[in-house]
Amino acid sequence: MTRRLLSSHSTLPELSPMLTETQLEQWRRLVAEAQRIVICTHKSPDGDALCSSLALAHYLQTEGKIAAIAIPDAFPDFLQWLPGANQVKRYDKDAASVEQLLAKADLIFCLDINTTTRVATMQTALDGAPAPRIVVDHHTGPDINAALLLSQPHMSSATEMIFRIVSQMGALNRVGAQFYTCCYCGMMTDTGNFAYNCSYADFFHIIAYLVGQGVDKEKISHRVYNSYSADCLRLRAMVISEKMRIVPEQHAAYFVLTADEMQRYHYVKGDAEGLVNEPLRIKDILLSISLREDNAHPNLVWVSLRSAGNYTCHRLAERYFNGGGHPNAAGGKLLCSIQEAERIVQQAINNWMNTQ
Repeated sequence: MTRRLLSSHSTLPELSPMLTETQLEQWRRLVAEAQRIVICTHKSPDGDALCSSLALAHYLQTEGKIAAIAIPDAFPDFLQWLPGANQVKRYDKDAASVEQLLAKADLIFCLDINTTTRVATMQTALDGAPAPRIVVDHHTGPDINAALLLSQPHMSSATEMIFRIVSQMGALNRVGAQFYTCCYCGMMTDTGNFAYNCSYADFFHIIAYLVGQGVDKEKISHRVYNSYSADCLRLRAMVISEKMRIVPEQHAAYFVLTADEMQRYHYVKGDAEGLVNEPLRIKDILLSISLREDNAHPNLVWVSLRSAGNYTCHRLAERYFNGGGHPNAAGGKLLCSIQEAERIVQQAINNWMNTQ
């Protein structure tokens, strides 16, 4: 997905080093010695998880390596167009194949995860694989036994980390349009279209470089943000119109999406993506929380949190929702009924200012 450039080249300003020379040498050695590489990421892969995995796979091809991407389950429909997405292997569809890949791998990349519990049903196969790991992640509290642990919580995304590693290796002149497209999409989606977790110059230097390389940002944005089905749009309208609850004294809002409602609107994975951001459009609302009842497992509720400006939400995720994340974007889960989950959200909102 590239377009004709207005100029013949794009120059990337020197970025601040992300890895030490020792870490770069470890990466080079581990990749050079590997013949069977597997890239893993978390359950319900979002844009960053999928794009960082695809970008890494495209880069490894330039190094003469072939890497399989193994994920626990489906990713959103609006990411199906990404180059290489049709080659991704899903554990929920073919567990035996993924287990065999992991068992025979001689190098495993773990991207956008700080613990192997985030791969859910794939955890036993991943934990049991004998190959060394390289972890590339931007969440706090890394807890994976790795030959090379690259943890950068201040980074916008795992995708940005992959780009910076390739850049620091001097390999940007060998990668092409597919790598650039995946990098742009991953960085765009994990910052809410450049709205949070990216307030530093290097981030926008990279974005400018990618656009200069011919990445069609309008087309990527359209495919990600303007590809709803009619049912999806009706679902989102229903949530905003009927389900959104505002707590003005706490500058907060939340909504609850039940399994029955998802069934009524023929919910597919990705239909609620970004919906948690909508209440932040309201003047003086600084915190938004979404609850989504799992439509396959009873007493499992997925929680997403977003906050604005200097107001943070990740401590709420840690304290109330068995989760974590970044200051302005976090998530978690609750093992209870949707009714009990709503009571916990109300309690969290009432105590929110105490976490600031």
